[in-house]
Amino acid sequence: MLEKRPPPSKFVEDMSTRIRRRADTYADSVTEFLELEHRQRRRTTETPLLDLFTLHTEAVVETYDPPGIRRAGDSLVFTGIYAPLLTHTATSTSTPMAVNVLLAALIAAEVEFRGPLRLSRTQNRLLAEVYERLGPPLVQAGLPAHAVLAYRRAGSLYRIDEDPDAEDRCGLAQARARRLAQPVSWKRIGGWIPDLICGYGYRPFRMLWFVAVQLLVFVVAVLLRSDQPPAVTVFQVLMNYLNPLGVGDTENLLVGGRAIFVIESYLGAVTMSVFFALLVRRWFRL
Repeated sequence: MLEKRPPPSKFVEDMSTRIRRRADTYADSVTEFLELEHRQRRRTTETPLLDLFTLHTEAVVETYDPPGIRRAGDSLVFTGIYAPLLTHTATSTSTPMAVNVLLAALIAAEVEFRGPLRLSRTQNRLLAEVYERLGPPLVQAGLPAHAVLAYRRAGSLYRIDEDPDAEDRCGLAQARARRLAQPVSWKRIGGWIPDLICGYGYRPFRMLWFVAVQLLVFVVAVLLRSDQPPAVTVFQVLMNYLNPLGVGDTENLLVGGRAIFVIESYLGAVTMSVFFALLVRRWFRL
């Protein structure tokens, strides 16, 4: 049987009520923002909302003066506020969460993160999981900048817990949420390219398929500008990508063939340098 948790203290109940009231008030402003037209919402951005969120959070933190409460085990203070979030994410349902419930969990997590109580390692881990689970429903609700805050907090807590894989997972999710929050459309499209190629540096092995595509393109390009057997062309392209060929190695090329090899050698040098830099960072946590 599961061990029954003791009921929350009067202090926790009062603080939870205060957080929910602040969340309801803040949710009104968020709802007004979400009801704007898409173009206007992009132009306004979430920055004013995040400033307002900080004010609401600080108002709660100022009154967060724990009377030396004793908690059962290493549980978090506002477990009751997180319960709907944890249940929702565990069921993998596509139904969006109520905005006020979602924001109450975010405010509660911020109060615990910034509050005077020193968190144990277990509590850091639990709070990191709460922050990480807040990310997807915040993005689903149309609040990617709020999700950036949640993922950033989760990553910092996972770093304290010495979990580099979870930290990288949150870093990647944070970069994707930041791209969604970008108000300029061409920057959002441009941000999709590094995600596709290498997962914003958190997935360096993705670059191998990018290398394969580059080699295929250059093989086709050189085949169109050479009179030599295809096997020789493939060998030259593979070698030139890592070690530029000399003048004598490219005698059988038509006009423009050597320019293709020059472009390939420079592109190969840049691509492999980036790949190994990301790989070293991942292996040695630089």
